[in-house]
Parts: sequence; C-alpha cells; structure tokens
Amino acid sequence: MKSFVYVIKDKVGIHARPAGILVKEAKKYESEILVKKGEAQGDAKHLTQLMSMGIKCGDEITVEVTGADEEAAAASMEKVFSGHL
Repeated sequence: MKSFVYVIKDKVGIHARPAGILVKEAKKYESEILVKKGEAQGDAKHLTQLMSMGIKCGDEITVEVTGADEEAAAASMEKVFSGHL
C-alpha cells in the first residue's frame, strides 16, 4: 500500500470540476484508491462519494492506494491533487 497526506488549497475544496478530474485519473488504474478525511472515506473512482465527503479548503486528507499498479497510481494522484486542489 502507498499513501500520502495532502492539505486542500483550493478555496472551494473538492467540488465538481476537480472531483471529475480526480475520478478520471483514478479510473486509469487498476488499484483501489481511497480518499480519507477523519472517519469518512470515499472511493476516488466514484464522483458522488468524493463530493459527499464535504472536503473544504484547509482540510487534511489521506489518499491510500492498494493494488498492482499502486506506485504509478499514487504518484499520478499526488500530481493531480497538487495541480488542481
């Protein structure tokens, strides 16, 4: 398993546009990709799960990647987060 912690910098947090970008990127990989905020967690391949988490600017999230292509998936997701959120 690979994981990284990220603090959301986007003023609006995870909203439709960046959530869509995250989902599109996550679906490129076979690995399971979970976004966690406190006790809440959502599958990065499901837009509604990400949107329902209520992640706002300044929130610290953890992304956990597990699977055959976890190295590439984790690196790619970290790049997407830093570029869009």
